[in-house]
Amino acid sequence: MTEDASTTPVDPHPVDPHPVDLHPVDLHPAAERTARVVAAVPEELLDAPTPCAGLTVADLLEHVGGLAPAFTAAARKDLGPLTDTPPGGGPTGLPEGWRAQVPDRLRVLADAWAAPSAWRGATRAGGVDLGAGEAGLVALDELVLHGWDLAVATGQPYGVDPVDLAAVRAFVESVPADPAARAGLFGPPVPVPAGAPEFDLVLGLAGRDPAWRPPAA
Repeated sequence: MTEDASTTPVDPHPVDPHPVDLHPVDLHPAAERTARVVAAVPEELLDAPTPCAGLTVADLLEHVGGLAPAFTAAARKDLGPLTDTPPGGGPTGLPEGWRAQVPDRLRVLADAWAAPSAWRGATRAGGVDLGAGEAGLVALDELVLHGWDLAVATGQPYGVDPVDLAAVRAFVESVPADPAARAGLFGPPVPVPAGAPEFDLVLGLAGRDPAWRPPAA
């Protein structure tokens, strides 16, 4: 999901299903922001490293392209192969036409979560049953954090609007530091300096170093 070296769509050890306010959140801004980052990824950086240890830019693009239809199905309660696939499995390669396909899938994902019914009841993702509201927050978390991962790995600017930042912060703060609770979701928390920007704090709580930059060529 958002763990540094994982291609897992959801946590195999779900956190408390009511950890934060589960009112619907509009995923369109985060999806569009990440879609723009994806579309602007330079071809020559596909093999470059990312903040997700062990994943290249191409690996992460593939992961994002795969999680989008999975969480779209979760929003629609369309339970089946897309939602039932258990965590695991390594990268298999970017599909042809990924530069248009991945952004399109992200926009479809946001459209699916725009339906009020998407946030009600229960659903499934990655083979894990969970509350629909929690699944929506996981989808938002994926969009925001992986958008940053790809942006910083490819030298692109990236910002988060206040609504998304508040929702993602509440979600990451709800996840205990215990490794078992974070397995498949986040890496160990990374300390950030006092007074750091709020998004840096969120990145640290999600197991990322806000100061990460690609190695010098």
